[in-house]
Amino acid sequence: MSSDKKKKVKSAPEIRNRKASFEYHFIETWVAGIELKGTEVKSLRDGKVQMADAYCHFVGSSLFLKGMHISEYTEGSYNNHEATRPRRLLLRNDELLKIRKGLQEKGLTVIPVKIFFGNRGYAKILIALAQGKKLYDKRDSIKERDVKRDMERNR
Repeated sequence: MSSDKKKKVKSAPEIRNRKASFEYHFIETWVAGIELKGTEVKSLRDGKVQMADAYCHFVGSSLFLKGMHISEYTEGSYNNHEATRPRRLLLRNDELLKIRKGLQEKGLTVIPVKIFFGNRGYAKILIALAQGKKLYDKRDSIKERDVKRDMERNR
């Protein structure tokens, strides 16, 4: 197959939860699959997602993502999805056990960090076991960010 005949794959956006790195210290991260409906995937590819208030919790032995808003697909008609429905995350059992043990510690939570599309075109989500930052930690983050920005300007 010549290079002219190869399919051009439209690059899907990488959606980040910018609020997460400011509000939390990440302890450990995992990449998980997401159980989605067809119109949700199309909205994801358009980048119509809000993850600022999203979090993960267990229902039975499954990990679910709550609070993530995926806008309805404009051409979805009656097949459209509910925008804020809980979505099941697909992880291996050993990963689920690690996450469950981490959640038993006081002050830890599981939050989504970014959504991206893997090599095979499936939607993936990077989740992190995180601990909330104190006010002085947030001030340090702002100071570090400002110093980096000033150094980039002076180059």
